[in-house]
Amino acid sequence: MRIKNVVKVMNFHSLLRVDSSKRVAENYRNVGDEVTKIIKTIVYNKNLVLDKKVILPDPKMNKLNIYIANDYGFCGDFNSLVARQIKQDKDNYKIIIGSKIVYQDEKTILKINKDDFYKKFDKIEQAIDTAVRNLTYSEINLYYNHYNSSTSFEFRKLVLFPIEFDGTYDEKHDFVIETDITSMLQSLLVFYILYQLRMCERISYAAENVLRNQITSQALDKIEEIETIQEHEKRRKKKDELVLKTVENYKKVTLREGEDG
Repeated sequence: MRIKNVVKVMNFHSLLRVDSSKRVAENYRNVGDEVTKIIKTIVYNKNLVLDKKVILPDPKMNKLNIYIANDYGFCGDFNSLVARQIKQDKDNYKIIIGSKIVYQDEKTILKINKDDFYKKFDKIEQAIDTAVRNLTYSEINLYYNHYNSSTSFEFRKLVLFPIEFDGTYDEKHDFVIETDITSMLQSLLVFYILYQLRMCERISYAAENVLRNQITSQALDKIEEIETIQEHEKRRKKKDELVLKTVENYKKVTLREGEDG
């Protein structure tokens, strides 16, 4: 009974975390869509393209992948998806978020606990800022578990840099620029990448609690199944004891009648 109560509390808390993290993620996502549109308008502006001011990485350079895992219990499957992807990406540089991912090699430039994501976010920011300004990598990708609904999530890859080009340059807007355009674009790209990273961390947090809720729900079902079996067994034993007692009483009565007769 005590274990069942503990699992019930964990199940309830996982539902609360799904709901709260989903609301935060939705707020990020709504703003994120607008941020993406604005930055695309600037980065892929036709005049900037003609002036060769677009920031494009060298496709021959290495890739940087960021992985968001989980540090809490009941998320083995959640982390296994992340760990499997990291092993496939052994030739790429890595930022790993999550202490339960034990993998680390010479291309792991940063590894932090999930609990320290916001406390040490400045380290991530510094790594991304340096990467964008020096065009160190051909791509910056994010791998994480994406929340779909209260019952499902999926493992996803999100390309953070370069920003996806839809095939058309913006011709509707022009800008008066009174600063170094390259530095401004770099700052915008860093802001965009970090914003997307924060948003996906919240979405990932919702996803991990979906899994935790599924596991604890299954555990509760199993506990209730065991309790039902135990209750049936208890009733069967009581019935057997009653039958045995009745037979013994009958034997005694029969024996007594035989002695009296």
